[in-house]
Amino acid sequence: MVQEPDTDLPAAQAEDALPPRPGIGTLVDSLPGQLLLVTMGLIFAGLALVYFPATASFRLQWMSDRAEAAHLAALAADVAPGGALGEDEVRALLMGADAVAVSRVREGMNELVLYSGPIEAQLVDSDLRKASWMTHIADTVDVLFAPPGRLLRIRAEPMGAPGETIDVIVREAPLQAAVHDFSRRLLLYAGIGAILAGAVIYAALFYLFVRPMRRLAGAMVRFRRDPDDPARIIHPSGARNEIGRAEAELARMQADIRQALHQRERLAALGGAVAKINHDLRNVLASAHLVSDRLATESDERVRGMGERLVRAVDRGIRLCEATLEFGRAEEGPPARRPVAARALLDEVVTDAGIDGDIAWTNAVPDDLVLDADPDQAHRILLNLCRNAVQALRADDGNKTLSAQARIEDGMAVIEIRDTGPGVPVRAREKLFQPFSGSARKGGTGLGLSIARELARGHGGDVDLLETGEAGTVFAVRLPAMGG
Repeated sequence: MVQEPDTDLPAAQAEDALPPRPGIGTLVDSLPGQLLLVTMGLIFAGLALVYFPATASFRLQWMSDRAEAAHLAALAADVAPGGALGEDEVRALLMGADAVAVSRVREGMNELVLYSGPIEAQLVDSDLRKASWMTHIADTVDVLFAPPGRLLRIRAEPMGAPGETIDVIVREAPLQAAVHDFSRRLLLYAGIGAILAGAVIYAALFYLFVRPMRRLAGAMVRFRRDPDDPARIIHPSGARNEIGRAEAELARMQADIRQALHQRERLAALGGAVAKINHDLRNVLASAHLVSDRLATESDERVRGMGERLVRAVDRGIRLCEATLEFGRAEEGPPARRPVAARALLDEVVTDAGIDGDIAWTNAVPDDLVLDADPDQAHRILLNLCRNAVQALRADDGNKTLSAQARIEDGMAVIEIRDTGPGVPVRAREKLFQPFSGSARKGGTGLGLSIARELARGHGGDVDLLETGEAGTVFAVRLPAMGG
């Protein structure tokens, strides 16, 4: 079969999308080639399934005809005048039956009816009364490749004489010639029919499945090479089958990817601009911080109060710049895991979070709990949570308690950080882990929880808000545990 080109794609685009590879690999690796090989395999299998039974049936009919002709010759010998046949009459009857010798079994008696002389050639037996179809097929293959000069002994029950057995010896050469001639005709006609049927099947499958799949593959490759080119987005054919739906989904996915890439480029450009602005702004704020520090030490109470407020405002501005730059860095690298003692880590984190004497700290984490985590990233995760808790407790006038407890759950260490602060406001809960959106306090950036969750998920864990309210807030950190 000759593969037809995909008329939906220009030749240059088709070559660009699916570069050819020379040799047999092109036929084996390509979908049209695989379809062609499968079709040819089915054609040959169908020919084999038709050829052998049909040829065996032809051989069986040929031998049955020889047995019937021998039976008629035996009947002719029975009615011969005087009950005896001359040598010429025997030769004539044997030639008419195309036989070498004829005998029969009647009423338990074996009777030699016609005989032309000694039989010295190789003799092959075939009993039509008992042979199965598998035996007939095997004997047919044997006839196809039989050496010349063999004789065939046929035993059969004549149609006109039930219970009688005719035993005839014939030359195998005529049968072999007849089988070869039948095979040539059968293979010719069956082959033509199979090729036509295979061509129709191949063309149908090619146009229904192969060509649309090649179009899909070509569209994917072209889009990958230049996602910014809108002309490389596939145009769905509108078919209502699975391939048509795949084309529509691919078109939507390509459009979404283009939009995401454009948005990413714009965000990257914006991030670069923000980084430059932040750098300059931090220098400006540093100068303002020096001035505000001097104002905060003035003897005039009003000036000193304004200076203190200015110091706090400048500090918030500096923290916002630092948090923005930290969040805008490249994605975190993979964690360098090693054993980390959870209890000691939490004590260190609470110290770095700036806990003071009016906040009670309770560390109920077991001494033997060891995390399988990056020490620096685990410290950052817990520090963000504890720092938020300390800030919430400082803004509250009630009982100030910060505690931690842990347990093993499905091979993960679940560390719960609990505080008795005022709880997370309702307006902040929906976007609690979104950067610049989920801050629960005035002046906050909302980056701490977002960074903590990102780092925890990099370990295969997570950070969740378990409960919050007037009685306090509980956050849960899930990190891998050693031996989990």
